[in-house]
Amino acid sequence: MSAIAVEPFEVSVPQAVLDDLAERLARTRWPLDTDNADWRYGTERGYLEELVAHWRDGYDWRAHERAMNAHAHRRAVIDGVPIHFLHAPGAGPDPLPLVLTHGWPWTFWDFQKVIGPLSDPAAFGGDPADAFEVVVPSLPGFGFSTPLTVTGVDFTRTADLWVRLMRDALGHDRFAAAGGDWGALVSAQLGHAHAGSVVGVHLSLSLPLDLFHKPRPGPEEYGPDEQHRLERTRTTRDVRTSHSAVQGTDPQTLAYALHDSPVGLCAWILERRRNWSDCDGDVERRFSKDDLITTAMLYWVTESLVTSARFYWEAAHRPWTPVHDRTPVVEAPTAVALFPRELSLMPQSFLERYYDLRRVTEMPSGGHFAPMEEPELLVEDIRAFYRPLR
Repeated sequence: MSAIAVEPFEVSVPQAVLDDLAERLARTRWPLDTDNADWRYGTERGYLEELVAHWRDGYDWRAHERAMNAHAHRRAVIDGVPIHFLHAPGAGPDPLPLVLTHGWPWTFWDFQKVIGPLSDPAAFGGDPADAFEVVVPSLPGFGFSTPLTVTGVDFTRTADLWVRLMRDALGHDRFAAAGGDWGALVSAQLGHAHAGSVVGVHLSLSLPLDLFHKPRPGPEEYGPDEQHRLERTRTTRDVRTSHSAVQGTDPQTLAYALHDSPVGLCAWILERRRNWSDCDGDVERRFSKDDLITTAMLYWVTESLVTSARFYWEAAHRPWTPVHDRTPVVEAPTAVALFPRELSLMPQSFLERYYDLRRVTEMPSGGHFAPMEEPELLVEDIRAFYRPLR
């Protein structure tokens, strides 16, 4: 493969986009929301109004741009797909290249709290020998990896793109991988289809790669001491299916509304942040108002909701095809971090047969958004897993 050209990139949203956003926020037409203080009908209007008031009067996008631009950003076009990535060179004797992959409704900026500790551990009280060269791409069709004008890009193709990004753009024949949500599936696919290219994969969510087309492990596979995993997986069914059903079936229809209404987009993302995190219904236990708004902003200013939602359609309509029939399915050394409020927690029997399992960590707290909720726990687990693999 030929080398891929990489260009510098700066996060810089035109003022006209921000002015248009302010006008739309001011013109919001609020719907009736009767008897919904417990959010049982969906995002509660009172809190959303409070959040939008802060968005209008207290939020400073330019300050967040400056924080993002404190890191080096790059862009490349790989096989016709635009890819944005943040690049943090490691500060240590032999930094290990590490690609961190986000999910939905995440963005690359969900890794903001772990980039420094992973790339420069000594600056955060760690051992320089644990340093990583950190690469944080935006998934195709998400954030600044836009506009995505080709179809058929799912998590399996993304894994192929990551190999080309790391090898042909950055010069790394072997690298480490970690991620959650879609990022966990991308990382697992790397460990399945490109085991020779990855040192190992670290997952904060473990799911079978064919989850859209075959049943997950059943209750009978959970041991007596794993009933808490089963119960959590059962109880989250109602809050982890609606977005997948819509975005996997008719994402374009949803996109017309959320592409046009910043409050609608914010409400769609906010509910997932509240329901999927370890916050007990108080979303600001885990995310500040600025955190929540910045996530919505990274979808809004890049006009990427439509293509991010299609990521589900592609996975639902393109059955996963294995590249080998060997056991385990994921042949690269694998670590699984089990955060107790994650949406789905697989039984140990599945983990042991599906992965070349080297490490399982039962975390004391945290939910679906591990790098934002429990960055210190995640950093230490990634460091510990990769030490013997360097």
